[in-house]
Amino acid sequence: MPPTDPTASTSPPGGAEALSAAHQRQFEALLAPVLGAAYGTALHLTRSPEDAEDLVQEAALLAFRGFGRFEAGSHFKAWFFKILTNVYYQSYRRRRREPEIAPLEDVSELYLYLQTARGGLHEAGVDPVERVLGQLDAEAIAAALGTLPEEYRVVAALYFREQFAYEEIAAMLEIPVGTVRSRLHRARKLLQKALWRLAVEQGVVAALAAEGT
Repeated sequence: MPPTDPTASTSPPGGAEALSAAHQRQFEALLAPVLGAAYGTALHLTRSPEDAEDLVQEAALLAFRGFGRFEAGSHFKAWFFKILTNVYYQSYRRRRREPEIAPLEDVSELYLYLQTARGGLHEAGVDPVERVLGQLDAEAIAAALGTLPEEYRVVAALYFREQFAYEEIAAMLEIPVGTVRSRLHRARKLLQKALWRLAVEQGVVAALAAEGT
């Protein structure tokens, strides 16, 4: 679960006096609505509830200290998520070795469509891909997202979970928009394989195939 009162831990002796009481209340009001989403994204990035909570707390602390530089009227969520991803890259990614980037040459754009065809799941008037994915719960889809290599997992979490625009993600990660597009393109391919594997492992494919016999 995400921290219930993040601002309670974001009042350091050297930072609290930099903000007026009014600004502190403004910060708390802006942070509260994005806290759950921030924790969800942090969980995808770190793949650990404890690390995710620590990551959000650390990002909230830095955001609190730097709130005087936040431009009123701009997109607070995007501003905070940039801090969150920066903290992740600077601190948490160093604690472990990420798996090597998975080869993509064998992943077709129509991977799920072809797999559902081979599984005998095509029926007139029914989207076979939606039929399979509709049987997977949010936890399973989150697990598939968590299997992506880091550079794809970060952009996928920001795009698919939080629905940030390409330009916003590019600004957060300080990379070109074209790089965001490329990583999302590859992330989609890898997600197709991961989701199909989960559907097979959870018996979804077998159950749907049995329905059609």
